[in-house]
Amino acid sequence: MDNLKYYLSALTDIALPRCCIVCGRELGIRESHLCIYCSADFPFTRFWISTHNEMADRLNLMIGKDMEENSGKFERYSFAAALFFYHGEAGYKKIPQGLKYRKRIGEGRYFSRMLADKIFSAEWFRDVDMVVPVPLHWKRRWKRGYNQAEIIAEELAGNKKAELCRNLLLRGRYTATQTRLAVEDKKTNVSGAFSINERIASRCSPSHILLVDDVFTTGATMNACHRVLRNYFGRQVRISAVTLGFVSSG
Repeated sequence: MDNLKYYLSALTDIALPRCCIVCGRELGIRESHLCIYCSADFPFTRFWISTHNEMADRLNLMIGKDMEENSGKFERYSFAAALFFYHGEAGYKKIPQGLKYRKRIGEGRYFSRMLADKIFSAEWFRDVDMVVPVPLHWKRRWKRGYNQAEIIAEELAGNKKAELCRNLLLRGRYTATQTRLAVEDKKTNVSGAFSINERIASRCSPSHILLVDDVFTTGATMNACHRVLRNYFGRQVRISAVTLGFVSSG
């Protein structure tokens, strides 16, 4: 059976050659989505090996400022991790872009499973019992046909056998794309954009929520979602965040 699958795949590659999504090189029969060269150079963040990393520290800094401004109460440290470093000039940016704009769902699921394998190898993510994707406004979802964060969240929840809450968070205000906004403008853009779906939330009793998005840039979106979840569930629930890509400030 394995030999049959091999030859069928080989015939398919002859008829419809597959290419590396990063460099465009034609893929070999045993290569998936990335060629051996781009796989070898894959820019893993390795954030899952430490609770304190650039992404987690940046997110917790934003959360801490919110706490000081609004309540002054103690906030539990939020764990955070991403699969790879996202650079505008590097071909690896095509991974989240392909999922988000080109409907490359299969590729998105492949790298989401890779993310799941990495983060759930860390003990501080092992008690995650609920996975929540960052929502899209209904107009944007209708236009795109799906929510890319939800695709990632499905793979993470399936790997962990955790509850997937697709509609726990609502995006009630249509916001401008975050791509070209300055840091402070991004924070303003998503301020008040999210709310909790109380009908669903009333049936939930999580201990560790995992917020999921495609790319972490300034952390403004994650912080806004964190605030809504925290206000509803209280400080006894830990809220962490993961993404495929991470834009370093360095």
